[in-house]
Amino acid sequence: MTNAFFKVPTPVNEPILDYAPGSPERDELQKTYAEMTAETIEIPLIIGGKEIKTGNLADCVMPHDHQKVIARYHQADASHVAQAIEAAAEAWKTWSEMPWQERAAVFIKAAELLAGPYRQILNASTMMSQGKTCFQAEIDAACELIDFLRFNVEYMTDIYKEQPMVSPAPTWNRSEHRALEGFVFAITPFNFTAICANLCASPAMMGNVVLWKPSDTAVYSGYHIMKLWHEAGLPAGVINFIPGPPQEIGAAALKHPDLAGIHFTGSTKTFQYLWKSVAENIENYKSYPRLVGETGGKDFVFAHESADVPSLAAALVRGAFEYSGQKCSAASRAYIPTNIWPEVKKRVGEMTAQITMGDVGDFSNFIGAVIDQRSFDKCAAFIAHAREAADAEIAFGGETAGDKGFFVQPTVIETTNPHYKSMCEEIFGPILTVYPYDPAKLDETLDLCDQTSPYALTGAIFGRDRGDLVMMADRLKHAAGNFYINDKPTGAVVGQQPFGGGRASGTNDKAGSKLNLLKWTSARSIKENFVPPTGFAYPHMLDS
Repeated sequence: MTNAFFKVPTPVNEPILDYAPGSPERDELQKTYAEMTAETIEIPLIIGGKEIKTGNLADCVMPHDHQKVIARYHQADASHVAQAIEAAAEAWKTWSEMPWQERAAVFIKAAELLAGPYRQILNASTMMSQGKTCFQAEIDAACELIDFLRFNVEYMTDIYKEQPMVSPAPTWNRSEHRALEGFVFAITPFNFTAICANLCASPAMMGNVVLWKPSDTAVYSGYHIMKLWHEAGLPAGVINFIPGPPQEIGAAALKHPDLAGIHFTGSTKTFQYLWKSVAENIENYKSYPRLVGETGGKDFVFAHESADVPSLAAALVRGAFEYSGQKCSAASRAYIPTNIWPEVKKRVGEMTAQITMGDVGDFSNFIGAVIDQRSFDKCAAFIAHAREAADAEIAFGGETAGDKGFFVQPTVIETTNPHYKSMCEEIFGPILTVYPYDPAKLDETLDLCDQTSPYALTGAIFGRDRGDLVMMADRLKHAAGNFYINDKPTGAVVGQQPFGGGRASGTNDKAGSKLNLLKWTSARSIKENFVPPTGFAYPHMLDS
């Protein structure tokens, strides 16, 4: 029993290390990266805290050197899903009843471990398996994940503190937020280590138990996250690690009566499949599963003719090409007035020509390779289409090289057709398509921006006049869940810009906010009457 109200540490955003030459963090990361790339590890399933080796192995490779195997991981099947559900159910008995401050302590400790001894392990593993540069790994695997853990602990306490109004005596009203009954199925992407960890941690923090299916191309960093949870003291069975074939694992989990929720980041098509599967099995569940998904994007930059050209050009290059455009929020289409496009184009071309691409172990490179062969082929197909199209041309870039790594040169496509293929379809690669528009047709072009894509994840507008900015922001109100003014449409920070979008981009439950944590609770309202009535009659029933 705890006879106190505890105050958790006040969260602050983790400072971003810069890895400048001669800095201690640079030396430590380079050393860790060299040591980890020198070995090939074996990755088991982790179910109920136990390592399980199935013998059905698959490889983890480096995107920038796809012949280099950094790990071989064991794959789960339907029988292992059943084991994981059983282990989670056993863990739920104690974890869901554990005092909130003890659950909080696990994740506070995980944040501090990540800020210290685990920082370069997670950074190096993210560079190796997901192809991020040292800086992109730092802002993701270290800083964003630390922020998720610290801020979510405070959001959790805010939820628990929120209580109903006091009724007139002699009653007392109280509210509590219980864990969901059953397990949460976390299905995570390759592109952000922080998202992978948070999709597991946020439900677990609220007392839930989790089955975690990582992306095949992020198993390596996922395994190191599991080591972090273990070191932080997370009890066995709270988070169960089951990489493997998505169809088989998904089918087994989705049909189980104890499915209490799905926490997902990935493609729109996959999330729609999950939603349909839940609907088809709805009569079999013990409760209605919570569905939280962050899915696709076709993120835009829309410029007014008054936009500051240098800052607009820089936002296009950074927003479109950092991490090879493999961010859900990456700038993928841009609407630029024809009277400023020549100068913007010149600056974008100059910057794009300076971008270095290669092994992320070489800290001088701005980007690495795209994640895998499928992504490489998709990018190459879009580039080939632009080369042949009558209404589009390659303005910059357009080269690919897949012999050693999956390298796609940062590419700018210029089109005269606002509905051109790469203006409409999600690519998830370093390809930006620009539609130069007549500034006299501003209203018409704003409508195009709003209606061209089914997605509504991120977007940015550029301009000087406040009246123009207000008008554009209002016209694009529903086009993006994260909206930027005179800034690139990427780089949301926990505690500052909670992340998520609407339309075909997801349920907009805002990762890194109280809204997300509320999804993983089941509220109970309690009324206690200290002096209950002893009869049934009411005053209106009296004769006089």
